[in-house]
Amino acid sequence: MMRLTALLTLAVFASLARAVAPLTGVHAHNDYEHSRPLLDALEQGFCSIEADVWLVDGQLLVAHDLKNARPARTLEALYLDPLRERIRANGGRVYRGGPTVTLLVDVKSAAAPTYAALHVVLTRYAAMLTTYRDARSEPGAVAVVISGNRARAEIAAQAVRYAAIDGRPEDLDTSAPAALVPWISANWNLVFPWRWTGPMPDDTRTQLRAFVARVHAQGRLLRFWNTPDRPEAWRELRAAGVDLIGTDNLAGLAEFARP
Repeated sequence: MMRLTALLTLAVFASLARAVAPLTGVHAHNDYEHSRPLLDALEQGFCSIEADVWLVDGQLLVAHDLKNARPARTLEALYLDPLRERIRANGGRVYRGGPTVTLLVDVKSAAAPTYAALHVVLTRYAAMLTTYRDARSEPGAVAVVISGNRARAEIAAQAVRYAAIDGRPEDLDTSAPAALVPWISANWNLVFPWRWTGPMPDDTRTQLRAFVARVHAQGRLLRFWNTPDRPEAWRELRAAGVDLIGTDNLAGLAEFARP
């Protein structure tokens, strides 16, 4: 019976993988708040998925607020195990023949102990993960990027690691290699004074494109938060070359992003 269940699970993942083309420019913000964490995003083709985690009694629990953390909702149960099953069903990739998928782990509890626990967990999934050795990366089916409370010193000190760091605009003034800080994520309201009322002013559009160019010149990807979750904002961000557009409206952004 257990073998039959496993085979049925693999068949479901394989069917799901064939049903949609991957979308690399979209990000499932707070993905765990959807009715089916991970699966809803994958059904829409998302290649970047965000999960908030808390370290509670040695377990990495997925929740936005600590009061909502539940023992059954671990990072492994909601994300790492289903991803591994899908990868096994799909020839070694999340989407057959598709790109690396990013799991953005937003750490809500204390940085150093949470990352230490996370590293132990990730070693059990190393075969499917992008591996970083010093300044080099070996791409896998899934790349883990640490956001929120980031144990930067501990991550940077590892000779072999299974996660990178979600950077901030100030990282553009450092010499951090892109293999350590592959992303820059920015709060829109801390970078630009314009608040998305009416058409985007020409000077804001010029400044946005210059910011994008600076990020890209360093070999990094760019994501903003605190932007409106609606088509006119998505259109401006995409036109400027922003790499990852975040949303809580998976179906709406997926429809917008499809060719």
